[in-house]
Amino acid sequence: MNGGRNAGRGPAFAKPKEKTSVILLKLWRYLEKYRYIILFAALLSIVGNALGLVSPRLSGAAINAIEDARGVQFPTVIRYVILMVVVAAASSLIGWALSAIMIRLSRNVVSKMRKDLFDHLTNLPISFFDTHQTGDVLSILSYDVDTVGATLSTDLTQIISSFVTVVGSFIMMVSIAPQLLLVFAVTIPLSVAITRWRARIVRPLFSKRSRMLGAMNGYSEETVSGMKTIRAYHQEEEFNTRFKTHNDNAVHATWHADHTAAVTGPTVNLINNLSLAAVSVFGALLYMGGRILLGDVSSFVLYSRKFSGPINEFANILAEIQSTLAAAERVLGLLALSPEQADDPDAKSIRDCSGHIQFQDVSFGYEEGKTVLHHIDFEAAPGKVMAIVGETGCGKTTLINLLMRFYDVTEGRILLDGTDIRKLKRDELRRQFTMVLQDTWLFDGTVFENIAYGRDGVTREDVEQAAKAAHIHDMILSLPKGYDTVVTGSGSSISKGQKQLLTIARAMLIASPMLILDEATSNVDTQTERHIQHAMLQLMKNRTCFIIAHRLSTITGADCILVMDKGRIVESGTHQQLLEKKGAYYELYHAQFDTPQDSD
Repeated sequence: MNGGRNAGRGPAFAKPKEKTSVILLKLWRYLEKYRYIILFAALLSIVGNALGLVSPRLSGAAINAIEDARGVQFPTVIRYVILMVVVAAASSLIGWALSAIMIRLSRNVVSKMRKDLFDHLTNLPISFFDTHQTGDVLSILSYDVDTVGATLSTDLTQIISSFVTVVGSFIMMVSIAPQLLLVFAVTIPLSVAITRWRARIVRPLFSKRSRMLGAMNGYSEETVSGMKTIRAYHQEEEFNTRFKTHNDNAVHATWHADHTAAVTGPTVNLINNLSLAAVSVFGALLYMGGRILLGDVSSFVLYSRKFSGPINEFANILAEIQSTLAAAERVLGLLALSPEQADDPDAKSIRDCSGHIQFQDVSFGYEEGKTVLHHIDFEAAPGKVMAIVGETGCGKTTLINLLMRFYDVTEGRILLDGTDIRKLKRDELRRQFTMVLQDTWLFDGTVFENIAYGRDGVTREDVEQAAKAAHIHDMILSLPKGYDTVVTGSGSSISKGQKQLLTIARAMLIASPMLILDEATSNVDTQTERHIQHAMLQLMKNRTCFIIAHRLSTITGADCILVMDKGRIVESGTHQQLLEKKGAYYELYHAQFDTPQDSD
């Protein structure tokens, strides 16, 4: 009975929007260790932009030399031109060095951020993965982190450069013609007001864009992983239609965000062009009145362009900044999620575990107020085989989730060798179990690595013995490179049954006191299942075993069979005892084997 754990499945991290200052402070924690590099980059930016600010002054001086009352001063003009070329070259060289430094810084920060995210994911409780789409999480790991990195490598440098340029241009304009600055007393506040107003509008739109892209990625991941089933049921058109809905939502959210953000740049640019026209007109009037030289008018106009240009550029990159803030909010939101609950300070280590398990009046619900297990009581003695059967959704897998402490009980307690498992160290508890699940999992690597990864120091001989016991050795030898054959994470290069046999061989290498078999032979044909029964018996020997099975033929030899229905244990006993009761197990058994029942 596990339907409740997926009830809230959807886009991740629905949380109140954080203030920009809070997000920037959290991002600074990633930049803090590079503060000296950032300081050096800032100094380079100051020097580079300061050199860039010299050119308009030199240009004005050259014009004044041409307009000199004594005649054109060619040597002076040539000298200024040469200085302009040298200054421009030096400024460009510094700009290149600055870009290289910031790109390297961005790479390091993105690498650290992505590693922190992945490490954090491995420490999140299983409930997180039961309730969040894989595609949405992958979207954060890839798209959102890259968005933050792009801003660090380009936009951050541009912001620093713009600040230096604005301050330097202002100082130069004051030194040339302070009266012309009155024009900017109107246009600059207007530009700032429009930019801030648009920022408040745009950021929520980029947050929505990230959510829609995450939802689309999540749907895409689920669809691609289930493509065989979709084809088998001829549901291509249905899933294409659903994808179109997700795609349209993502496209619309992206268009709405980009379109709304794009309005800001041209609006601010219009205001800056009007200010430039006003400066040109008033500067010309001052020149005609003999209050200023022509070269100074030219220099002032160039400085005014440098002064207003960064403001316009900032308006243009506003969309990118808001997109970055939205992406950073999702990244930091994931990092802020609480990891799996830490062990109690006085949690005990496990010594010489015998595998004695007791469930004492255990009740549990994935969501508050929705109980899926009710007052479960049973005892599994060391070395005994406990089978759990029942209809789909009756709570069999939930029992295993509690036993492994993927979730903690709501009421009651589970004891291992007389100790409440909540008082034991979680990682040590899980090491006491070996699991073979119905949903088999392989990673990209060789067959040898996939079998051996659960145990350190495994030799080729150990792996081959396990494979022979699992009746998979001959199949492995038939592969192109035998045990060195690389299989993909999806296991598409081998059959589903062979994939499951590999996981059984993997389990045979791990000497833990308890074993969990969750439909471990569900993907194996009947003949192969018979072949590995002896191997399974060897695997279960001297271990406390929990077997979840739909094929009742696989658990007839169990020491105790628990029959579950709607989250309750309705019967328990050996195979023969339960058949003699003619209750729920009797009906399950005969329904499966189609054996005629007594008419009474």
